[in-house]
Amino acid sequence: MKIGILSRNSKLYSTKRLKEAASTRGHDVRVVDYTRCYMNITSHRPQVLVAGTALEFDAVIPRIGASNTFYGTAVVRQFEMMHTFPLNTSQAISRSRDKLRALQLLAREGIGLPVTGFARSIKDSEGLIQLVGGAPLIMKLLEGTQGAGVVLAETNKAAESVIAAFSQLDANILVQEFIKEAGGADIRAFVVGGKVVASMKRQGPEGEFRSNLHRGGSATAVKLTPEERSTAVRSAKVLGLRVAGVDMLRSNHGPVVMEVNSSPGLEGIEQSSGKDVAGTVIEYLEKHAQPGKTKDRIQG
Repeated sequence: MKIGILSRNSKLYSTKRLKEAASTRGHDVRVVDYTRCYMNITSHRPQVLVAGTALEFDAVIPRIGASNTFYGTAVVRQFEMMHTFPLNTSQAISRSRDKLRALQLLAREGIGLPVTGFARSIKDSEGLIQLVGGAPLIMKLLEGTQGAGVVLAETNKAAESVIAAFSQLDANILVQEFIKEAGGADIRAFVVGGKVVASMKRQGPEGEFRSNLHRGGSATAVKLTPEERSTAVRSAKVLGLRVAGVDMLRSNHGPVVMEVNSSPGLEGIEQSSGKDVAGTVIEYLEKHAQPGKTKDRIQG
């Protein structure tokens, strides 16, 4: 199979591992910087080109960075028009990147979430704070990624001040209850084709409520409960993602989903679980990559 990995940096661990796993299985693999692609948008012969050369693949693996979601998904959509099989469709990537849309779709399907409020610039900040049960609470900028733009407000006054500051930025704000019992740890379940293939527990450093590995968090292998597995699989399915990293917190009332990632990193999960996740992803492509199989049946 001819496989294209859409990634801005061929030296990233995840990109290298996917290329290595595909090459080992005898596939013809190429890493393409999607921001350098340009497109011929015609109905009879759509094309994606780089430096004057038209690209033709049987399947593409999108590794789209959050800051390049708009252009990256446009490139994936163009490949879909050419009947190239995408590991994740452009629609599914867009859905997962819009945090509010993703949370609304998950809530609609009855998946466990932290109590969440949403606002733009708001005068009734007190009402928004009480909506999620008061301080301590978490506030997120809707456009933030990898733990950036996330604030823990420990008192109602602090929360009001942060909301006022965010309002000055004319920003969209998500306000969520703080799951204290999680103890600064979260669970990442890696879902491929409707199955959890690996999982890890990420623990934030002392005094840090965010558990992102690049912020000093540590990763260890973890055994998921049947409920956690089911929640992860359903979350990926609701958003239409074939491959996803589902981040959950262990609350007193069961697992609650924080976020669903459409381009989950492989380094932390492979090293902590000891599993060949990249190989599993390529195996999925081998079984399911069929020309023209690009339809997205999810509503919303």
